[in-house]
Amino acid sequence: MIHSVVQPCFFTPEMFKKTVLAMLLSAASSVFAVPLSSQHAVVIDEASGAVLLEKNAHEVVPIASLTKLMTAMVVLDAKLDMNELITIDESDVDTLKFSSSRVPVGTVLSRGDLLELALMSSDNRAAHALGRTYPGGSPAFLRAVREKLVALDMRHTSIAEPTGLSPYNRSTAADLVKMVSAASQYSEISRLSTGTEDMIDMNGHTVHYRNTNRLVGRDGWDILLSKTGFTREAGRCLVMRFQAAGKHVIMVLLNAKESTARLMDAENVQRLVTGEPFLSAKAPSKAPTRVAAGKAKFSKAGFVLTKSKNDKGRKKRKTM
Repeated sequence: MIHSVVQPCFFTPEMFKKTVLAMLLSAASSVFAVPLSSQHAVVIDEASGAVLLEKNAHEVVPIASLTKLMTAMVVLDAKLDMNELITIDESDVDTLKFSSSRVPVGTVLSRGDLLELALMSSDNRAAHALGRTYPGGSPAFLRAVREKLVALDMRHTSIAEPTGLSPYNRSTAADLVKMVSAASQYSEISRLSTGTEDMIDMNGHTVHYRNTNRLVGRDGWDILLSKTGFTREAGRCLVMRFQAAGKHVIMVLLNAKESTARLMDAENVQRLVTGEPFLSAKAPSKAPTRVAAGKAKFSKAGFVLTKSKNDKGRKKRKTM
């Protein structure tokens, strides 16, 4: 079994300026496979910076509604009035994917309610309205997003709009670790993204909303931040910050084919952390998943995985 010893690392832009090397001390160079259907993944022990699992962590892929975490951060950074009333208009309707929404055009909601709908139930009209009503409009919102990406050193991420519907909203699992870590510093995002349900008044009509992540509120889970995502291009995506076995863990899962597969992947990540036996995956992974197989370092250049001796000569497999 490989034992990792690393210096403490907290994922803020300031800490990325310092190089943190994770040193491996091992009596054997074993590599353990985790049943994982998601095509891209990374799991980090937040306190130590140790990479617990990685799979295709540096490939740039669509990220769907995970985008909404960035939307929320940029809106909160602007310190806008959360009680300000905003009217949903025709421009907020999705004409790209024609996704459904239970927020009718003409509905008047507070900015705070829109933020909750975007984070908890992943409503696209709510997220679009947040970007549209940013001071200076959508162009100013996107400039703020680009500045935030630079501040977080997310060099392999591009965001074209606030909902995640665009296939041009793209990132890597490694970059998204930085986004989740940064988002966890906003108490509003942590609170709103982990609410199990809420009743929201829609022009005098009460509508019941539930969290899109079915693990939120489930026994055995201590989830501190959550966001799901899905488009045809991105597949089923999930990011979480959670606590298990005394550890704070950041998990990024991208492009699972089914919701059940995404949930099983998350369950197996938790079992990796707690040392419990893995569940059997219904759809076996087509690419190798490596656990504690190499060094990790975080520097100004970003998140890097370096290979262990056991990785030499190993061929890469094509991701389907």
